[in-house]
Amino acid sequence: MDALVDKHAAQTERDGDRRTPVHRPSREEAEAAVRTLIQWAGDDPGREGLLDTPRRVAKAWQEMFAGYHQDVGEELDTIFEEVGGYQDMVLVRDIPFFSHCEHHVLPILGHAHIAYYPRGGVVGLSKLARVVDIHARRLQTQEHLTAGVTQAIEEHLKPRGLAVMVEAEHMCMAMRGIQKQGLSTVTTGFTGIFKEDPQEQLRFLTLVRQAFKAR
Repeated sequence: MDALVDKHAAQTERDGDRRTPVHRPSREEAEAAVRTLIQWAGDDPGREGLLDTPRRVAKAWQEMFAGYHQDVGEELDTIFEEVGGYQDMVLVRDIPFFSHCEHHVLPILGHAHIAYYPRGGVVGLSKLARVVDIHARRLQTQEHLTAGVTQAIEEHLKPRGLAVMVEAEHMCMAMRGIQKQGLSTVTTGFTGIFKEDPQEQLRFLTLVRQAFKAR
């Protein structure tokens, strides 16, 4: 972990996101911050059940926010050109993801749907899911997540058209504030054919709705 901290101490965010250099505190500083928050909440970080919590929280954050240290380009660099002349829509539905709201650091749980018209080749289907996962494992709004996934795929694949839909429930609405459970937020991103032709958007949305009905 210390080596990882040193490597990324002055990292810069990738994939067209915010470019401000980020100083990363040490593991010890992160754990001390967790102890402070536990005490601020009203509990004793020195009691038996909480002694190891700062270490566990730091480890969990390392996993949940791994997207800051992963490169989308590495997932989309390999294109398969031998696809038998296939030029129609490629659609991957119901990609599950979790993210965290940048305002309250509470979970965002949802699914993404991605469709594109190839230009000269296709990418492995699992790679699209990996793009969602990498972008999701960061602090952000759902709008930023949708734009980031759209921009990354557009930049690396340069498809004739791209459609991205993200639907998610925000725990910052379910657990605090208005405390309404089960509300879903939908955001979309369209480029190329999908942006220019309403019929293509309708086709994409119709296919995605079939996924909704199948759940």
